[in-house]
Amino acid sequence: MTGASRHFVLAAGGTGGHLLPAFALAAELHRRGHHVALITDKRGAEIPGKPDFLPAHVIPAGRFGKNPLSWFKGLKAVWEGRRMALRLFDSFQPSAVVGFGGYPSLPAILAATSAGVPTVVHEQNAVLGRVNRLFAGRVDAIATAYPEVERLDARHAGKVHLVGNPVRAGVLSLRDEPFPPFTEDGLLRVLVTGGSQGARVLSEVVPDGLSMLPPALRQQLQVTQQCRPEDLDAVRERYRTHGIPAELATYFEDMAARLADAHLFIGRAGASTIAELTAVGRPAILIPLPIATDDHQAANARELAKSGGARMIRQERFTGKELAKQIKVLAENPQGLAKAAHAAWNCGRPKAVEDLADLVESFGGAELMDVIRVGGNNARGSSQGVPAGQGAVREAAE
Repeated sequence: MTGASRHFVLAAGGTGGHLLPAFALAAELHRRGHHVALITDKRGAEIPGKPDFLPAHVIPAGRFGKNPLSWFKGLKAVWEGRRMALRLFDSFQPSAVVGFGGYPSLPAILAATSAGVPTVVHEQNAVLGRVNRLFAGRVDAIATAYPEVERLDARHAGKVHLVGNPVRAGVLSLRDEPFPPFTEDGLLRVLVTGGSQGARVLSEVVPDGLSMLPPALRQQLQVTQQCRPEDLDAVRERYRTHGIPAELATYFEDMAARLADAHLFIGRAGASTIAELTAVGRPAILIPLPIATDDHQAANARELAKSGGARMIRQERFTGKELAKQIKVLAENPQGLAKAAHAAWNCGRPKAVEDLADLVESFGGAELMDVIRVGGNNARGSSQGVPAGQGAVREAAE
């Protein structure tokens, strides 16, 4: 516990991308002796992984589609959510409210700014989300997961703190484990996921792409793939036809262990996925979701791809032939996968939850401490057997 116990409210949309970092922050603040409450929607209240100590308050949030006729209903819901949030603040007396994006965070941040409660927003993606963008000029601090964030106005640079994206403790615990050796006569373990329900394009392209690898490399394959329920049988048949051993499921409860064993990840470029790949240090072939808002998955993938830790393939170019080509580049060089793994590891920000908690604690208590790293330095340190580079360290001071 650090200092006196205080109260904090976290507000997040009802998807894993928004809620997983909120859960991680809640656990860290609770560990430090604080009381934490969550504001979300009905979906968020039902997502697995919510800590038992964290009460969830479901409020109406409203949605604003392309049809202006729906906006009145959305505004009415936001206003009702704001009223409910203010009532919670009256009884809970939070030192700060932290928004993680998504529509349910909108009424909570709106209530906090109107009530004079300090506010922090955390942006998981490399493009500032719509709700965070709306409040960027009004909140007290903006925590980011990437050193460069699109749609973030330069006028707000003074309140930006690079902390990273918090990941699950089970994944973070793997950071100091060495990358599994890949040898000429060993298995090449490939992990394929496409989000909570898998992605159809992965089911259609990956089996055929792996079959196009040179025979010697193809014979080393051991695939684990998450699929949509309706795709399971067809994908299983494709792998059987190609003679490639594959374990398929719609959901893997032990995903951290699967990631620890993997030599190569193939999948989407969601914020949580990138954070976990860089926390553990796993090379990847990333296929950004083309319909993601503001093309934020492509932006998420750029830092990792630029470092050499991943290769990005746009979905319109994602064919079996292109996939096989990219895998060959990584796997045919004995050190290719290990070098890519180290590059991914160096992009990780393992102190994300601690730095975010430090930032949040700075409101309603002591003056803001000079602890929030705004460079890539918290990714550095002794790495997987390779000395880390020496980067400039710059700290934020208010």
